[in-house]
Amino acid sequence: MKKIIATLVIALCVVGSAMAQDELSFERKQAIDSLALEKVRDLSKYIKIVGSKETPFSEANRVIDRAEELFMNDAEIGVSSLGSNKITYYRVRKYMEHLMRLNYDRVEIEWYNIEYVSDLQRQPDGTYVGVITIFQTFRGYDKEGNLAYKDTTKKDITVYVKRKETQIGGRTIGFWDVLLGDMRVKETTNR
Repeated sequence: MKKIIATLVIALCVVGSAMAQDELSFERKQAIDSLALEKVRDLSKYIKIVGSKETPFSEANRVIDRAEELFMNDAEIGVSSLGSNKITYYRVRKYMEHLMRLNYDRVEIEWYNIEYVSDLQRQPDGTYVGVITIFQTFRGYDKEGNLAYKDTTKKDITVYVKRKETQIGGRTIGFWDVLLGDMRVKETTNR
Protein backbone atom coordinates (compact mmCIF):
# COMPACT_ATOMS: atom_id res chain seq x y z
CA MET A 1 0.00 0.00 0.00
CA LYS A 2 2.84 2.39 0.88
CA LYS A 3 4.45 1.65 -2.51
CA ILE A 4 1.20 2.52 -4.33
CA ILE A 5 0.83 5.79 -2.40
CA ALA A 6 4.49 6.66 -2.99
CA THR A 7 4.10 5.91 -6.70
CA LEU A 8 0.96 8.09 -6.91
CA VAL A 9 2.69 10.97 -5.11
CA ILE A 10 5.67 10.78 -7.48
CA ALA A 11 3.37 10.57 -10.51
CA LEU A 12 1.39 13.62 -9.33
CA CYS A 13 4.61 15.57 -8.79
CA VAL A 14 5.83 14.72 -12.30
CA VAL A 15 2.45 15.61 -13.87
CA GLY A 16 2.22 18.80 -11.77
CA SER A 17 5.73 19.79 -12.80
CA ALA A 18 4.96 19.20 -16.49
CA MET A 19 1.72 21.18 -16.24
CA ALA A 20 3.44 24.04 -14.41
CA GLN A 21 5.79 24.50 -17.36
CA ASP A 22 2.75 25.11 -19.57
CA GLU A 23 1.48 27.82 -17.21
CA LEU A 24 2.80 31.37 -17.49
CA SER A 25 4.31 32.85 -14.35
CA PHE A 26 3.80 36.57 -13.78
CA GLU A 27 7.44 37.27 -14.73
CA ARG A 28 7.26 35.08 -17.84
CA LYS A 29 3.98 36.75 -18.88
CA GLN A 30 5.59 40.18 -18.54
CA ALA A 31 8.54 39.06 -20.69
CA ILE A 32 6.16 37.63 -23.32
CA ASP A 33 4.06 40.82 -23.29
CA SER A 34 7.24 42.85 -23.89
CA LEU A 35 8.27 40.55 -26.74
CA ALA A 36 4.82 40.79 -28.36
CA LEU A 37 4.86 44.60 -28.15
CA GLU A 38 8.41 44.63 -29.55
CA LYS A 39 7.28 42.51 -32.52
CA VAL A 40 4.41 44.93 -33.17
CA ARG A 41 6.85 47.86 -33.05
CA ASP A 42 9.13 46.00 -35.48
CA LEU A 43 6.17 45.53 -37.81
CA SER A 44 5.48 49.27 -37.58
CA LYS A 45 9.07 49.98 -38.70
CA TYR A 46 8.84 47.44 -41.53
CA ILE A 47 5.60 48.98 -42.81
CA LYS A 48 7.22 52.42 -42.73
CA ILE A 49 10.24 51.18 -44.69
CA VAL A 50 8.19 49.31 -47.31
CA GLY A 51 5.76 52.22 -47.68
CA SER A 52 8.55 54.71 -48.32
CA LYS A 53 9.06 55.45 -52.02
CA GLU A 54 12.77 56.00 -51.28
CA THR A 55 13.34 52.37 -50.22
CA PRO A 56 15.14 50.37 -52.95
CA PHE A 57 13.17 47.37 -54.26
CA SER A 58 15.73 44.82 -52.99
CA GLU A 59 15.67 46.34 -49.49
CA ALA A 60 11.86 46.38 -49.47
CA ASN A 61 11.77 42.67 -50.38
CA ARG A 62 14.25 41.85 -47.59
CA VAL A 63 12.07 43.76 -45.12
CA ILE A 64 8.93 41.98 -46.38
CA ASP A 65 10.63 38.64 -45.66
CA ARG A 66 11.40 39.82 -42.12
CA ALA A 67 7.82 41.01 -41.64
CA GLU A 68 6.42 37.63 -42.69
CA GLU A 69 8.53 35.96 -39.98
CA LEU A 70 6.58 37.89 -37.33
CA PHE A 71 3.26 36.27 -38.31
CA MET A 72 1.43 32.97 -38.13
CA ASN A 73 0.98 31.26 -41.50
CA ASP A 74 -2.03 32.60 -43.41
CA ALA A 75 -2.35 35.73 -41.23
CA GLU A 76 -4.11 38.66 -42.92
CA ILE A 77 -3.89 42.44 -42.63
CA GLY A 78 -6.98 44.59 -43.18
CA VAL A 79 -7.02 47.68 -45.40
CA SER A 80 -9.73 50.34 -45.35
CA SER A 81 -10.29 53.83 -46.72
CA LEU A 82 -12.59 56.75 -46.06
CA GLY A 83 -14.23 56.47 -49.49
CA SER A 84 -15.62 52.99 -48.87
CA ASN A 85 -17.12 50.88 -46.10
CA LYS A 86 -15.36 47.85 -47.57
CA ILE A 87 -12.43 46.29 -45.71
CA THR A 88 -10.06 44.22 -47.83
CA TYR A 89 -7.83 41.60 -46.20
CA TYR A 90 -4.47 40.62 -47.66
CA ARG A 91 -1.94 38.00 -46.64
CA VAL A 92 1.14 39.70 -45.17
CA ARG A 93 3.30 39.60 -48.32
CA LYS A 94 0.43 40.79 -50.55
CA TYR A 95 -0.32 43.62 -48.09
CA MET A 96 3.30 44.78 -48.21
CA GLU A 97 3.42 44.53 -52.01
CA HIS A 98 0.16 46.51 -52.19
CA LEU A 99 1.72 49.14 -49.92
CA MET A 100 4.75 49.45 -52.25
CA ARG A 101 2.49 50.05 -55.27
CA LEU A 102 0.32 52.82 -53.79
CA ASN A 103 -0.09 55.68 -56.24
CA TYR A 104 1.39 58.46 -54.11
CA ASP A 105 4.68 60.26 -54.54
CA ARG A 106 5.36 60.03 -50.81
CA VAL A 107 3.72 57.98 -48.05
CA GLU A 108 3.91 58.49 -44.27
CA ILE A 109 2.64 55.84 -41.87
CA GLU A 110 2.70 56.41 -38.12
CA TRP A 111 1.60 53.99 -35.41
CA TYR A 112 0.78 55.17 -31.90
CA ASN A 113 -1.08 54.09 -28.73
CA ILE A 114 0.22 50.54 -29.09
CA GLU A 115 -1.14 48.59 -26.14
CA TYR A 116 -2.69 45.34 -24.99
CA VAL A 117 -6.48 45.49 -24.82
CA SER A 118 -6.98 41.90 -23.72
CA ASP A 119 -4.87 39.87 -21.36
CA LEU A 120 -3.39 36.61 -22.63
CA GLN A 121 -6.00 33.86 -22.30
CA ARG A 122 -5.06 30.19 -22.27
CA GLN A 123 -6.80 28.11 -24.95
CA PRO A 124 -7.65 24.38 -24.66
CA ASP A 125 -4.62 23.47 -26.82
CA GLY A 126 -2.24 25.29 -24.44
CA THR A 127 -1.78 28.31 -26.72
CA TYR A 128 -2.25 31.75 -25.17
CA VAL A 129 -4.11 34.37 -27.21
CA GLY A 130 -4.31 38.13 -26.66
CA VAL A 131 -5.08 41.30 -28.61
CA ILE A 132 -2.93 44.40 -29.11
CA THR A 133 -4.60 47.56 -30.41
CA ILE A 134 -2.79 50.14 -32.51
CA PHE A 135 -3.78 53.40 -34.15
CA GLN A 136 -2.31 54.04 -37.60
CA THR A 137 -2.24 57.39 -39.34
CA PHE A 138 -1.70 57.16 -43.10
CA ARG A 139 -0.77 60.15 -45.26
CA GLY A 140 -0.30 60.08 -49.03
CA TYR A 141 1.24 63.06 -50.87
CA ASP A 142 1.12 64.01 -54.57
CA LYS A 143 4.08 65.07 -56.76
CA GLU A 144 3.77 68.69 -55.63
CA GLY A 145 4.08 67.61 -52.01
CA ASN A 146 0.43 68.31 -51.19
CA LEU A 147 -1.48 66.02 -48.86
CA ALA A 148 -3.74 63.97 -51.16
CA TYR A 149 -5.17 61.53 -48.60
CA LYS A 150 -5.14 61.05 -44.84
CA ASP A 151 -6.90 58.67 -42.47
CA THR A 152 -6.50 57.16 -39.02
CA THR A 153 -7.37 53.52 -38.51
CA LYS A 154 -7.79 51.58 -35.29
CA LYS A 155 -6.58 47.99 -35.74
CA ASP A 156 -6.59 44.94 -33.48
CA ILE A 157 -3.69 42.51 -33.81
CA THR A 158 -4.19 38.99 -32.48
CA VAL A 159 -1.15 37.65 -30.60
CA TYR A 160 -0.43 33.92 -30.23
CA VAL A 161 1.96 32.50 -27.63
CA LYS A 162 2.85 28.84 -28.11
CA ARG A 163 5.10 26.47 -26.21
CA LYS A 164 7.77 25.03 -28.53
CA GLU A 165 10.85 22.87 -28.20
CA THR A 166 14.25 22.88 -29.89
CA GLN A 167 17.34 20.69 -29.71
CA ILE A 168 20.52 22.35 -28.42
CA GLY A 169 23.58 20.19 -27.86
CA GLY A 170 21.48 17.04 -27.78
CA ARG A 171 19.15 18.45 -25.12
CA THR A 172 15.53 19.39 -25.66
CA ILE A 173 14.88 22.96 -24.56
CA GLY A 174 11.35 24.33 -24.18
CA PHE A 175 10.53 27.96 -24.91
CA TRP A 176 7.56 30.26 -25.55
CA ASP A 177 7.23 31.64 -29.08
CA VAL A 178 5.24 34.78 -29.89
CA LEU A 179 3.64 35.21 -33.32
CA LEU A 180 1.25 37.80 -34.67
CA GLY A 181 -2.06 36.77 -36.20
CA ASP A 182 -4.67 38.70 -38.17
CA MET A 183 -4.69 42.50 -38.07
CA ARG A 184 -8.37 43.50 -38.13
CA VAL A 185 -9.65 46.98 -39.00
CA LYS A 186 -11.94 48.28 -36.25
CA GLU A 187 -12.55 51.87 -37.33
CA THR A 188 -11.31 54.35 -39.94
CA THR A 189 -11.71 58.11 -39.47
CA ASN A 190 -10.43 61.32 -41.05
CA ARG A 191 -8.64 62.46 -37.90
